[in-house]
Amino acid sequence: METQKVKTCFTITFTEDQYQHARLYVEDMKKHPQRVYWWGKEGKTEDELVIEQIAHRILSGFYNNEPFKAGKQIVKMDSATF
Repeated sequence: METQKVKTCFTITFTEDQYQHARLYVEDMKKHPQRVYWWGKEGKTEDELVIEQIAHRILSGFYNNEPFKAGKQIVKMDSATF
C-alpha cells in the first residue's frame, strides 16, 4: 500500500478546564523524561505542549463523550497534499 503525506491545520476551541487538565498532564510528564511522550518535542514551549495535548485529546475523541461535541470544538480544518 502506498502512503501519502497530508498537512492538516485544525482550528479548535477549548475550555479553561481542558486547558488546566492539559497543563497538569504536561507537568506530570516532566517527572518522566524518558517516556515516549517526549519524542519530537524538543525545543517546544510549555504553552505549545499544553495546546498540543488539548488538540490531541480533542482529535482522539477523549473529550467526545457527547454526540456532536467534537463538531463544536473543531471549528475549521484546512488540508493539503504534497
